[in-house]
Amino acid sequence: MQRRLAVGIAVAAVAVAVVFGAATVLPGLWVDVVGVGDYEEGTVTIHDNTTPETATPIPCDRSPNATEVVACSDSRQLATVTVNISDTGRQRYVGLSETASLGPDEGMLFVHESEETHTYVMRNMSFPLDIIFVAENGTITTIHHAPTPPDGEQYSERYSGYGKYVLEVNRGWTNRTGVAVGDRVELPAEVA
Repeated sequence: MQRRLAVGIAVAAVAVAVVFGAATVLPGLWVDVVGVGDYEEGTVTIHDNTTPETATPIPCDRSPNATEVVACSDSRQLATVTVNISDTGRQRYVGLSETASLGPDEGMLFVHESEETHTYVMRNMSFPLDIIFVAENGTITTIHHAPTPPDGEQYSERYSGYGKYVLEVNRGWTNRTGVAVGDRVELPAEVA
């Protein structure tokens, strides 16, 4: 009886070790097992990059609760987006793939440890996105208009850009708001 119990415990221990070993090797499985945790919320505001000679500079005032990302410059405010802040590896891996849709001025802000070239894919996405790369100083460096992956495929093409931050919003949002490369983004205080 004791021998059967010992063998059963050993088999269970090996099974648990195999599952968690695979989970650490396969990031997607690890995310499924552990989850992504809670997202902080914030607001991003974007201002254009033009400074007309007659314009009165508009400062990049942070919202009182620092929950918005703001795009700004010495000119006019273009847009404000309410975001979930994705600042862990697991949150960045999952991204918006478990989100059914976004409101017109909602998005996700990805925060990386360093400013460099980052690459994104549309993993298991059910709606298209604008993918906006933002340098550490808040300048938009690259904008991609990314469609959903083709039917039957889990991934789309790769979208690369230079920056420390990546803002994902509904596809066409940058066209609708006039946001362009070179515009300036004000980030929530906790990530800037």
